[in-house]
Amino acid sequence: MAYVEGFVLAVPAAKKEIYLQHAAHAAPLFKEFGATRMVEAWGDEVPDGEVTDFRRTVKAEPDEVVVFSWIEYPDKATRDAANAKIMTDPRMEEMGKEMPFDGKRMIFGGFAPLVDDGSGGRMGYVDGSLMPAPAGAKEAYRAMAARTAAIFREHGAVRVVDAWADDVPDGEVTDFKGAVQAAGDEKVVYCWVEWPSKEVRDAGWAKVMSDPRMELEADSLPADGQRRRVYGGFAPILDA
Repeated sequence: MAYVEGFVLAVPAAKKEIYLQHAAHAAPLFKEFGATRMVEAWGDEVPDGEVTDFRRTVKAEPDEVVVFSWIEYPDKATRDAANAKIMTDPRMEEMGKEMPFDGKRMIFGGFAPLVDDGSGGRMGYVDGSLMPAPAGAKEAYRAMAARTAAIFREHGAVRVVDAWADDVPDGEVTDFKGAVQAAGDEKVVYCWVEWPSKEVRDAGWAKVMSDPRMELEADSLPADGQRRRVYGGFAPILDA
């Protein structure tokens, strides 16, 4: 995977099955357009934050659930071509007329992976996160992310991805920059950790949090990951 389109959106809880059907119908079209994988993950453990969080990111209503979603492409050129087709394909236009969520509050953008550790496999749970990082700290962030990815993999994760903002537009209502309150010289990092199950994830996190190597990494984190980091646990409902 050389490029990823990331999404965060709010879906009414009562429309979960309708949303899944909508995504399942769209998946073959994205594959036709060149995508190699499409994942939709339903909010399961999405905590409130002091400064920002996933719910505030998409202005979720009390009856809405946050969805963390991404589409993988072999390269940026394929992604750009796919987006052009999406805008003109009548099948996509027809599906767009009956979206089971408020598209104006959906945030999206293109990201270039800095770290993609692990071949994946059966994914039963995913941790998603967003964070701001100084633009000048890109290589320092890459090095740190590679080290922490190895620790997560050691403790049960099947894949860890950290992707750097590349084509992240400003939105009228919500956007990735606003999600983490990014300053003018900061980039948004879109990250996820794939686990074979929630049970493995829970046990893995306990080990990660007690691993002394993670304490050292926290001290060297070139991002405001404590106050403005957005994170949560999600249960995959589609992995195409």
